[in-house]
Amino acid sequence: MKRVARLAVGLMSGTSADGISAALVRFENRRFRIIAYRTQAYSPSFSATLRRGPTLSAREVSHLHVALGEKLAQASLSLLHSVKVAPERVTVIGSHGHTLYHGPKDRIASTFQIGEPAIIAHRTGIAVVANFRTRDIAAGGEGAPLVPYFDKVFFGLGPPRALQNIGGIANVAVVGQNLKTLAFDTGPGNCLIDSIAQKLSQGRLRYDPQGRLARGGRIDHSAIRRLWRFSFFHRPPPKSTGREWFSEKWIAQHLSRKRLRPSKDLLATLTYFTAYSIAESYRAFVPDRLAQVIVSGGGVRNHTLMHHLRELLAPLPVRTIEDYGVPAQAKEPIAFAFLALRAFQGRINHLPETTGARRACVLGSITPGSAPFAFHDT
Repeated sequence: MKRVARLAVGLMSGTSADGISAALVRFENRRFRIIAYRTQAYSPSFSATLRRGPTLSAREVSHLHVALGEKLAQASLSLLHSVKVAPERVTVIGSHGHTLYHGPKDRIASTFQIGEPAIIAHRTGIAVVANFRTRDIAAGGEGAPLVPYFDKVFFGLGPPRALQNIGGIANVAVVGQNLKTLAFDTGPGNCLIDSIAQKLSQGRLRYDPQGRLARGGRIDHSAIRRLWRFSFFHRPPPKSTGREWFSEKWIAQHLSRKRLRPSKDLLATLTYFTAYSIAESYRAFVPDRLAQVIVSGGGVRNHTLMHHLRELLAPLPVRTIEDYGVPAQAKEPIAFAFLALRAFQGRINHLPETTGARRACVLGSITPGSAPFAFHDT
């Protein structure tokens, strides 16, 4: 069969609500090459509005949906301009959008991502695939995690290994040759750490740079044990979560405090707990003996967090995805570029065994660009 290479853009606005990660990627069979990657930070006010998203009125959410669509479109065009690639050369844009609510276990299962794809398609002229999670939920799944499909295709031919992403929420995919893929959210990633760092610095910091603040605090191991009692951690996969659960309110409830007082000790405890919840989730739910762990996401930049993770998983080798030539925060936008390309080709682009869906589907809603729309065969 003739080998055809295609260009695709992936866009990700993660749970941390700190900005847009965008990647332009060339795909050819089981290989990919990053042509360009950049992150575009949100202004502090826009970031704060995204975090308040679940409390906004319908009118405010509608405005935010369009405003984020404009930012996603601009991020795409800026990325293409930076490497002088004309939009006409790009097959598709995959936009995960920004999750305002994720409730796969609600009485009426639902998930809601904003970032209007029609705006992106109209501004760029490129077809857009968005709204990935909803079809999986319609098929009885959790709607997440979805990146494991990418992990299986591009990392699944080697020995058993865990691909651990630490974004706002942390999730893992266990892949390997002749291995049934296992994937699930392990719990909080950077979301709790970022929240306390912002309050501790009175808004001067949006996160804990390199984990320096946490490094100056003391870990409360009794608090670690109380946090670990939360039912989510003991529910077997498939499972997914979000800020709906892991918030300052959750911390206060489980530490029996009416009011949280941000401190370096609390930050040290939450940083350790993030690593602890990952390591303990492996022990509880990963039956296969792993050869290594490959970490991606913003958590890679938190040296204190990575130190804890390496100690808790020792002697298992813990590497970062940068060792494989992929920027730490680029994997998710790369993955959604790939999932979008599969959807555009009318091909299955998720793993029901990792989400709990009853059958495999083509995820994502397609908004045509300027060119006449047709499914493209590889």
